[in-house]
Amino acid sequence: MAAPDTTASTPATTAAAGTTALDAAPGYAARRTLPLRVEAVRQLRRRRTLVLGALLALLPAVVAVAFEVGGQPGGGGGELTLLDTATVSGVNFAATCLFLSAGFLLVVPVALFFGDTVAAEAGWSSLRYLLAAPVPRTRLLLSKLGVALLFSAAAMALLPLVALGVGTAAYGWGPLELPTGGTLPAGESVRRLAIAVGYVLVAQLVTAGLAFWLSTATDAPLGAVGGALGLTIVGNILDAITALGDWRDFLPAHWQFAWADVFQPQLEWGGMIRGAAISTSYALVLFALAFRGFRTKDIVS
Repeated sequence: MAAPDTTASTPATTAAAGTTALDAAPGYAARRTLPLRVEAVRQLRRRRTLVLGALLALLPAVVAVAFEVGGQPGGGGGELTLLDTATVSGVNFAATCLFLSAGFLLVVPVALFFGDTVAAEAGWSSLRYLLAAPVPRTRLLLSKLGVALLFSAAAMALLPLVALGVGTAAYGWGPLELPTGGTLPAGESVRRLAIAVGYVLVAQLVTAGLAFWLSTATDAPLGAVGGALGLTIVGNILDAITALGDWRDFLPAHWQFAWADVFQPQLEWGGMIRGAAISTSYALVLFALAFRGFRTKDIVS
């Protein structure tokens, strides 16, 4: 009698066999599964996306009402800051709203869109059905990563755009008054504001990377989002410890307000380049960990 075949089938061999069969199936193409358009529509219809967008759009109006109720900013007799020039023009008001929200508020949509995207599917027990559709794991992560980045960029742009409209309606269209003295033409000011918003997004890539990695490692969306927000808090605390000296230069939080250099008579790029390099480096490592861990993870929900 022939000896029975005792070779165990591993998940890797099973997946490979399944992929081969699917590749041979008529009409199947991995690149056509879970298109970005479909994933974007799914995420756009979620209540948390709509609520977050409404809050970001409402903030400039709240700040404008606060100025009307509390009086004009400034008058402290100290060094002039961006906040002191908020009511000079619409561009000044938009720059002030960016300053007020960049430290923490704009971190929330990044942590939410990246931290909730995969973990929510696992929490709803729909992740395994997506993979059985079948959507290749790398394709699924790329789709969710692309949509999360798109929505984060939209959230970053939404607040200053609304603030520019509210500020122009309330304080008029005019040049940007610089805290250091002098002014910039309105057209150049809008370009500088766009650069600042772009840098804020790049600076938050490290938060996005951590949130995305945690999202692939847990079934609890709040855990992934909370972990990413916790990184921001810890980073700010460490950056405030001056005893760390030059070690703070390796903290992404140390460069989070480097975008303020755009509101100088001469545009300064040095701080933003260093901050972008540090944030991007951390983010690439974290995204790589997410893809590596998810590729071999047992999906049970």
